[in-house]
Amino acid sequence: MSYYIFYNLAQMKAIFHKIMSLVMALVVLLSTTSFTVNMHYCGDNLVDMKIYQEAEGCGMEIPMTNSTSETALSKTPCCKNEQLLIQGQNELQTPIDSLSFSIEYFVVSTVYSYINLFESLPKEVIPFKDYSPPNLVTDIHVLDQVFII
Repeated sequence: MSYYIFYNLAQMKAIFHKIMSLVMALVVLLSTTSFTVNMHYCGDNLVDMKIYQEAEGCGMEIPMTNSTSETALSKTPCCKNEQLLIQGQNELQTPIDSLSFSIEYFVVSTVYSYINLFESLPKEVIPFKDYSPPNLVTDIHVLDQVFII
């Protein structure tokens, strides 16, 4: 029964390890990816939103004209385009040269203490490990009739 429990715990640990590896890979992927979101508003209403592409207009934009007539200057545009740029991280590693002495001292002492945390057991020497006993032809106790009582 206890073997079954330990076997299930080992399986659960392996599954949890795979899930966490996948989550960390996705975090690295999403933190290094940059993208642009383009949005087109007509008044206060969002009409179109695109990722990686230019947002399409609603057709109500005021065309830019070269004439300086009062009608073109008096109209205020009701449509606007907004662009949201989400910049990804470019550097994933901090250079070792930028670490201060106190941080280096902390890392070295932590690694040294964890390496020497457990003492290794002395190697057990078995002198007759490769020795095979002789083949018994007869049982000597029965032959001499010597029994332990």
